[in-house]
Amino acid sequence: MAALQRPTERMLSRCTPATVRATLAFEINGYSLHRGMGIGKYIRSTPVSVAGCEWCIRYYPDGPTEQFKDYVSVYLELLSKCADVRALYDFRLIDHTSGLSSSVTSSSRPPLEVFNNSLDPSRNASAFGKNQFKLRSELEESVFLRDDRLIIECDLTVIKQPLVVDAKILLEDQMPPSDLSPNLGKWLETAEEADATFNVKGEAFPAHRMVLAIRSPVFKAELYGPMRDKSRHDITVQDMQPAVFKALLHFIYTDSLPSMEDLDDCENKEMVKHLLVAADRYALERLKLVCEGILCKSLDVESVATMLALADQHQCSRLKDACVEFLASSNRMDDVVASQGYVHLKRSCPAVLVDIFERVTKSCKT
Repeated sequence: MAALQRPTERMLSRCTPATVRATLAFEINGYSLHRGMGIGKYIRSTPVSVAGCEWCIRYYPDGPTEQFKDYVSVYLELLSKCADVRALYDFRLIDHTSGLSSSVTSSSRPPLEVFNNSLDPSRNASAFGKNQFKLRSELEESVFLRDDRLIIECDLTVIKQPLVVDAKILLEDQMPPSDLSPNLGKWLETAEEADATFNVKGEAFPAHRMVLAIRSPVFKAELYGPMRDKSRHDITVQDMQPAVFKALLHFIYTDSLPSMEDLDDCENKEMVKHLLVAADRYALERLKLVCEGILCKSLDVESVATMLALADQHQCSRLKDACVEFLASSNRMDDVVASQGYVHLKRSCPAVLVDIFERVTKSCKT
């Protein structure tokens, strides 16, 4: 019997959390009379029912422990024997001069606090709040305490079971993979609707102006800027090898590097170096970072000085840091100095040598 095919679409549900909100207010008259009641001793406000559970504010005039004896501490407490009640709270104090409230501490952003007042002591988490709610000396000089009276408010939001609303959506595991890059890649291969041709040392590369302009601000200025020649469809690219420009176009259209399996390690590294230069020339920051990452992993004594000069010339901070770290940890500094790359570095980027010396010296000291 043939297996039944799964449908491509399903009817699912959308979850929207239902919330219940309330404000608990605790007015403490005779603030000074409660002070000195003792560390760890507290007063509860009158219980209030919110979302089917009883809640109250727990107030410690002298702090809950010796460590917090100089503070007034405040907690929100779940009194009912309820398990896993998800809630947000915002503790506020009333300004007696303006009558407005001011937030002191809250859990008003996820993750939510999960209150659990169960019979199992290992799961009990019935109260959440702040040990250092307010420094007592600071509170007693503030606008929140007047005529020996303090008002604490707690804005409470309880998250109930989600409301269910039917919605027709396509399941993720049935979603076909993105075909944007493959389709653009085929467009490049076939040159269909191409409206520009780039000439690179005798080789022609058809391309699409709009695609290049979207991906590169340099191409955008060249192809659509005020200085462009509207009648000109052939564009000559100077100072670049055809293979490098072809790889550059491949990345622009597919957001990936072309296969380099036919190149040996040395040729591969040279191609990546040239691509990095091209990426910097056309302001393709993602390609530039990809090339930097590859070159950072291929450093050796013979190439590190050359890589350092390349990094300095094209503002590649990651590659530059990797080169300096390599030099600092290498015990073959004499070999590096004797390399042709070092001679070029000393001639073309003398300021870099000072930077290297300072950073390597600091590294050795640490």
